[in-house]
Formats: sequence, C-alpha cells, structure tokens
Amino acid sequence: MFEAVLKEIRDHDTIILHRHHHPDGDALGSQIGLRHLILRNFPGKRVYMVGDEAGRYAFMAGSVMDEVDDTLYPRALAVILDTSARALISDERYQQAHRTVRLDHHLFVEKIADVEVDDSSYESCCGLVTGMAMECGWALTPEAATALYTGMVTDSGRFRYDATTARTFRLAAWLMEQPIDTEKLYHDLYAMDLKELRLRAAFVGRIRLTERGVAYTITTAEELAALDCDSFTASRGMVGVMADVRGVDIWVNFTETDRGILCELRSGPYNINPIAVKYGGGGHAKASGATLKSWDEVHSMLDDLDKMMGGNA
Repeated sequence: MFEAVLKEIRDHDTIILHRHHHPDGDALGSQIGLRHLILRNFPGKRVYMVGDEAGRYAFMAGSVMDEVDDTLYPRALAVILDTSARALISDERYQQAHRTVRLDHHLFVEKIADVEVDDSSYESCCGLVTGMAMECGWALTPEAATALYTGMVTDSGRFRYDATTARTFRLAAWLMEQPIDTEKLYHDLYAMDLKELRLRAAFVGRIRLTERGVAYTITTAEELAALDCDSFTASRGMVGVMADVRGVDIWVNFTETDRGILCELRSGPYNINPIAVKYGGGGHAKASGATLKSWDEVHSMLDDLDKMMGGNA
C-alpha cells in the first residue's frame, strides 16, 4: 500500500510537509509525526513543515512552522496530509514541487497529488501514518509517537467515534510503547480557561432545533465580533456543544465570515457527508464541513437535514 510513497521519500533529499488550513490535532500530529519519522529513518533528509499557525494546538511540541524558500520546491517532494480538497491546503506552493504525495483518511473528493494514499477506514490521518510506519518497519521516536497519538485521540473523539476499530487500539498501543506523557497531553487538550468556558456557555444558550430535531447554532458576523473570538473557534470549536444533547442525532454550526458562512456538520448515526458535498464541502461520513454562499443556502441545508431525519424516522 505504501510502496510508492516510500519510493518518493527515498528519491528526494528535500521533503516539505503540508496540511489543511486551521489545523486540528490530526493535521498537526500527522505533520509533526511524519517529520520525526523521516528524520529518524532516513538520515540526511531535510524535512520542513509549512502552513498557517497552530492556534489552540500550539502546545504540541514542534508545532511551529518553518520558513521555506521558494527555491527549494522545484527539487522537493511535497507531502499533503489530512486534506481532501485542493482549496483546503495551507500554502499553495505544493504545486511547485518536483513530485507530490497525499496521505489522507477523508472521503475522496478529488485527485490532488502524483501519488495518493486515501483510506477512509482509518479514524485519523495520524492512524494512517502510524500504520505506514508499522508496515514499513520504521523506528519510532517519543516525539513522533506523542504527535501521532495526539491526532488519533482528537480525531477519534477520545476513541468514542465509531470510526474507532480494533486496529485503532493496536496502533495506539504501539505508539504508547514510547514514553508519552498522557496526563499532560489530556490536560493540554481539554483544559479550558474561564473565557472559553463562558463562550461554550453562550453557545449552549444559542442552540435551536428544527421541526424534526436537527440542532443548530447561527452566528452572524456582528454576533461573532461581539463574542470576541475568531471564526475557527466559533465554528469548529463550538460545534461540539450540541454533541451530547439527548435525542439529537444531527447537529450543525453556521458562522458568518467575510469568506462565506462556515458550516460544521456532525451526526451520530447518519451519513451527512453527501449533504456537505452538495453544498461544495466534504469530510467524513459523520463529520463534514462546507462554506455556504448565503443564508438561503443555510435554510436549504437545514431543510435537507430535516428530510434526512424524516426519511430515517
């Protein structure tokens, strides 16, 4: 499965790792983890990471991105991690690279790279990278193990989501043979300061329900400014406040920005990905996103979700 990826790594002395905008733990974890794996198992390689800032995941060791000169790309291998569509890639210079590879676990949207390994049966891109390391017999380091474990934890919802399988635990067990400080890791991941706690409380108070019980929150640009938080925190960071409401099987968060209305769409039992794709988005079967063009599209999406609930009643 990974032979073509290995060949590209062997053939290039310079490797530049990309991932999606506004990184989560899985995007950063796969980026940081793969960097350490390549440096440990392919001595002499130069490995760089590029993209926007780590945001709330800046606690992860090695999460500061590199300054990479344009002149490195024509002879480099660009590896794109945890990204289903071109528009989501942070730093478009991957297009200037000599060769490109993609490692991803999202549902397929479009071909991006010369070599593609896209396996949506993995709970996380970090799980995919870990599986590659095990299959290839690579030596593991504590730094790589910690980063990859972080991504597995975050994208599996602490091993709660149904994408979690026996393989997930086998891969996690292999990583935990390294000295991972899980107490510190979980504290960094889930501890909230008072401002964030109050923000979550504010979003809980904004939850609405459609006729058939789809939960949603709407934040206009004016309301976003009043909340004193960035759009990523308000959208992806707050969609989870609806996750454990009894009787709610689909929940969605809409956030108005100057780039459009960000939509974070989630479900427990239903595959909501086709609806995200209908509106130009993508992701996973039960966790997807899109950027909508208007409030009319917001209402249209809510109607589509209501119909899904009605069809599965």
